[in-house]
Amino acid sequence: MGADGAIPGERAAMPDAVDDWSGDKWSDAELLARIGRGDEAAWDRLFERHGRVLYRFALRSTGSSDAADEVVQEVFLALIQNSGGFDPQRGALRSYLFGAARNQIARRARLGPVLEEPPEAVESETPLAGMEAAERLATVRRAVEALPETYREAVILCDLEELSYDQAATALDVPVGTVRSRLNRGRALLERKLALAPALQEERR
Repeated sequence: MGADGAIPGERAAMPDAVDDWSGDKWSDAELLARIGRGDEAAWDRLFERHGRVLYRFALRSTGSSDAADEVVQEVFLALIQNSGGFDPQRGALRSYLFGAARNQIARRARLGPVLEEPPEAVESETPLAGMEAAERLATVRRAVEALPETYREAVILCDLEELSYDQAATALDVPVGTVRSRLNRGRALLERKLALAPALQEERR
C-alpha cells in the first residue's frame, strides 16, 4: 500500500484543467506543487488519498472519533501552511503525515485523557451476532490501546495500517531495527492480552 517515496523525473507541464486528470497519476509532490499554486482540486485529491488512513490511525490511537477528526485536520492544515517541512528525500509523504499525526496525538495526550466512545454496532444477519462482533472489536481495540505507546504505534502502523518497516521507521523517526523489535514485542503483549480477554475466551470454547 502507498507510494515508495520515489520522486518521478521531469514531466511535461501539468494541465491547468482538473478535467485533464485521470485517476491517481499525479504524485504527492505534484499535488503539493499544485496546492501551492492555489489548486483546490489538488487539495481534495491529496486529502482523499491520505485522509482516511490517517483518520484510522488517529482513531485507533485515541479511541475518539472527534479527536481523530481534529488530528487529521491539524495535520493537513500544518502541511499546507508549511509544505516545505516535507522532504521527499527522507521518505514518502504518507510516512511524513503519520509522523505528524503521531506528534499531534502525543500533544493531546499531554493535555489530558480523551473520553472513549462506545463501539459502533457491526452489521450482521442477526442483532445478537452483531452485538457479539461489536464486542469482539471493542475487546481488540481496548487491548491495542492498552499497549505501551512505543509498542502500540508499531502495531498500528505495521499490522493495522500495513506500512512497510521503512515507512514506519520514517513515521516514528527510529531505525528499522527498532521498528522490528517494537513490533515483535507489541505483538507478543497483544496476544497475551487477547488470550486473557473474557469475550474471546468464550468464543474459543
